[in-house]
Amino acid sequence: MWRAVASNALTLFIVLLVVAAGLLTLGRQAYTGPGPLAQAVCFKVERGASLSQVSRALEAQGAISDARIFRIGADYTDKSGALKFGSYLIPPGSSMAQVIDQLTAGGQSSCGREVNFRISVNSTDVVLRELDPATNRYVEVVKFDPAVGPVPAEYTEAATADDVRLRITVAEGVTSWQVVEGLKRAEFMAGELDQVPPEGSLAPDSYEVDRGADRAALLGEMADRQARIMAELWETRAADLPYDTPEEAMVMASIVEKETAVADERGRVASVFVNRLRQGMRLQTDPTVIYGITNGEGVLGRGLRQSELRRETPYNTYVIDGLPPGPIANPGRAAIEAALNPDGSDFLFFVADGTGGHAFARTLDEHNANVAKWREIEAELLKAQEEAEAAGD
Repeated sequence: MWRAVASNALTLFIVLLVVAAGLLTLGRQAYTGPGPLAQAVCFKVERGASLSQVSRALEAQGAISDARIFRIGADYTDKSGALKFGSYLIPPGSSMAQVIDQLTAGGQSSCGREVNFRISVNSTDVVLRELDPATNRYVEVVKFDPAVGPVPAEYTEAATADDVRLRITVAEGVTSWQVVEGLKRAEFMAGELDQVPPEGSLAPDSYEVDRGADRAALLGEMADRQARIMAELWETRAADLPYDTPEEAMVMASIVEKETAVADERGRVASVFVNRLRQGMRLQTDPTVIYGITNGEGVLGRGLRQSELRRETPYNTYVIDGLPPGPIANPGRAAIEAALNPDGSDFLFFVADGTGGHAFARTLDEHNANVAKWREIEAELLKAQEEAEAAGD
């Protein structure tokens, strides 16, 4: 009889082991296998939230299939106490293991709301936007000029939230003075700015910052990035360029940046100026003249006068030979690359063509014909504007 009891106990023990092994395998598969999400969701971990609260919220939002298995897996991988406050974009089909990895990695929130403080040539504005998880695209909530009028209440409420992402975006072609003046208006940053960095030394780009980040430190990051870009591209420059130093190349890049916003034109515009330098021709480019008038402190806001085109200043390339003494803006990477590897062309002239781009010419006769076409387009545009204004009255 005791032998039978022992045999039955052993059998039961083996069955329990098999069942436990099966449950463990199923649990592991549930934890590491594809999750139930059909489309991405934005999940927020509240400050101080426990694993139990988070797991139930994830289950309720459909991000995981079983809160208990999620907690067991987090405990087993020693991540149950490592939750990081923030908002996280959980992709479709994410496993529980991938979800806990996201929620414990830390760093900037990957979804939710973002404040983008944008410094551009003609204006500075602030955009509050929110990521749509379904499309993974940002939707604008509110936009305003921080220097004009009251700050929208919706922005004030969102900008003070702990999980909002903060970003400074600097457009290609802005001057260093414009960057400094813009940063002074970014109320979520700290620190005084007493000096304007050298023109051309700042990399136009988008920079994520923390609340209270030091303005001067951000300028330092911009300068380091621009120096790295030039150093990298200088090594792959074309042979026989009519300038010998990275500093001169930066001057050319800034002129290219200010002359065209069309990406596939940069190399051609650079080739025009390179060809003119090689032939001893003056650059004759309006943006340099404008910089000589404004010193980069804002925009001119009107056309150039003939007297200004004749006035001798270090930046008037209608009067001086060669390059001006320094950059006239902060060029982006593409403009620097164009200055260092211009297109191979024999163009010597270009003028606006009415489409946002330019018409290029090899001879003065061709150029004059292009200019005449542009004058006609200008006249038609002015006439249409005047007719529209008259109809509005």
